[in-house]
Amino acid sequence: QKGIRKYVEKFIKEDYDAFILLKEVEDPTRFGVAEFDDKGRIIRLIEKPKIPPSKYALVGVYFFKPVAFDIIEKLKPSWRGELEITDAIQLMLEYNYKIGYEILDGWWFDVGKSNDILLVNAKVLDERAKERIEGEINNSRIEGRVEIDKDTKIINSIIRGPSVIGKNCIIENSFIGPYTSIGNNSRIINSCIEYCVILENTSIIGIERLEESLVGRNAKILKNEENRKLIKLNVGDYSEIII
Repeated sequence: QKGIRKYVEKFIKEDYDAFILLKEVEDPTRFGVAEFDDKGRIIRLIEKPKIPPSKYALVGVYFFKPVAFDIIEKLKPSWRGELEITDAIQLMLEYNYKIGYEILDGWWFDVGKSNDILLVNAKVLDERAKERIEGEINNSRIEGRVEIDKDTKIINSIIRGPSVIGKNCIIENSFIGPYTSIGNNSRIINSCIEYCVILENTSIIGIERLEESLVGRNAKILKNEENRKLIKLNVGDYSEIII
């Protein structure tokens, strides 16, 4: 929330060698966590500690001067076989480089799981969705804050906001419920969708009720006439599912 511009400006103005963003979290054992001295300076970073020294987690936004590349050359791969950013920052701390930090004052979500993506989508739509219709509306009803991009056709359908529909989509004989985002070039026909993120070039046809689902690019979800149950899915790119 609120972007990172002010943090970029502080990194440059204060001439830090590295600068990190932190956020207070309820369960710091799930994250990399910062430890501070009695003057509020970072003295150590600990990855997923069993006994966290603070509740301030690394949010995954970092700023570095080029000197960081010299530090990276000194690193050894972790147990995952990777060079870890937290190890690089820790080594910079040990070498007394100037490390700064800021605690985020807006909301932040870790989107490591599909449910997190759906939650962020709902949060963003709640705050930012507008009433903007650039597509073609035929015999349909638009309710609330709905954004429909150009070259999209809405036919015999109900669209209820907050929701967003991208460019060059066809929504026909369907219901698109709140907290749904649909990517460009998608087709939703004879279907009911709510609280979903549908990426671009996706077709959903004949699905009576799809909720709380994340669908990847170029996917197809088609109806098996014998199935009439509510569906929850996480569908990767280029998938085809017949239900």
